[in-house]
Amino acid sequence: MNKTEILAKIKAEKVIALIRADSPASLLDCARALSAGGLNCLELTMTTPGALELCAQVSRELPHILLGLGTVLDAATARAGIAAGAKFIVTPAVRPEVIAVCKELGVPVLGGALTPTEVYTSWELGVDIVKIFPAEFFGPAYIKSVKAPFPKIEVMPTGGVTPETVGEFLKAGAFATAAGSALVSAAALKARDWPAITARAQQFVAAAAKI
Repeated sequence: MNKTEILAKIKAEKVIALIRADSPASLLDCARALSAGGLNCLELTMTTPGALELCAQVSRELPHILLGLGTVLDAATARAGIAAGAKFIVTPAVRPEVIAVCKELGVPVLGGALTPTEVYTSWELGVDIVKIFPAEFFGPAYIKSVKAPFPKIEVMPTGGVTPETVGEFLKAGAFATAAGSALVSAAALKARDWPAITARAQQFVAAAAKI
């Protein structure tokens, strides 16, 4: 998939499943459970032990999953993630060197920002989507406010996205959304409760589909 196709899939999916874990042991099964619930865009954070190896494994064994690598803070990690099979890169902050690498390699980058200055700076640096983080403190109203002066800048809220709020974020102008613990709870992951994760994914898909 090229960059345009990847971004189109993210927009169509509307929800990126953000996975954070203490161990890579069960993450492949978690990805399968999310896919069974209708979510096929995943972001695996670098805070997960063995994230790069797991990224490569998911790319090999679950090729239908659009997998991104998140919490990327430097150019070397961005290059390593892309080499391991990540289809997009996500940062939690404005990281010019990460953005530059992704532009060089033709890979979509979702760059973290919060304030209007950070949003516009990220856009000028070349991010494809501005990740509004942390969005839970401001909600959908903030997305609408940011889009007012910057209608051409695509934004994706992360934090505070639930089945109850995902539609409001999308109606406010979000390109897509990202959901973490509200989608994949630490308890469900630890218990390997895959049916619960699949059911939760279905709730997100149903809520997003109404918009």
